[in-house]
Amino acid sequence: MSETTTAPEPAPKKRTEWNAVAAVIAALIGLLALGVSGYTAMLQREQVRAEVWPYLQPAITIAQDSMAISLENKGVGPALVGGLRVHVDGQPQRNWPDVFDALGLSDLRDTRASTINGIVIARGETIQQIGFDDAADFQRVLGQYPRMALVLCYCSTLGDCWLLDQRERLPEHRRTQIDACPASGPDEFIDNERVPPGMAGDG
Repeated sequence: MSETTTAPEPAPKKRTEWNAVAAVIAALIGLLALGVSGYTAMLQREQVRAEVWPYLQPAITIAQDSMAISLENKGVGPALVGGLRVHVDGQPQRNWPDVFDALGLSDLRDTRASTINGIVIARGETIQQIGFDDAADFQRVLGQYPRMALVLCYCSTLGDCWLLDQRERLPEHRRTQIDACPASGPDEFIDNERVPPGMAGDG
């Protein structure tokens, strides 16, 4: 009696786990959306930073009625001055009378001045640091001006800060972005000690 052979049954087809695939796709879409959102937020922040970017620049200003050593904000946002130092021949000075003494111009100790340290300088604003009515006195100071060096720290309204250091010889090294303005130290320039009552911030 012959035996009847039975063909083996085909293996069951593997079922695609559609729920798992859908979960993976959803996760990928979520990651993509998160990345796009983060990139968009970064672009928006960069745009806002550009819109409030300050740029302080020392200047010599000569107007019809005044001559001054000034500080200009050529940026597009306000500048918060967070620190100021003034050096003469590499040595830090505490105030304007000390500066004039170091320059050999002690007779100009009473020159009118404006407060710079700790103030906010608006976009397009020019602040006179020291102003002169007499052209001869102004020329005397300009003759000694190369001996002076300003070290200035300022920040934007978003907390981005820059250090302007005129002691650096190369112009491209004079302005650097920093995390925050250094804390006040013994070399801090206290320019408001020279300002007569009622003249603080006078530009």
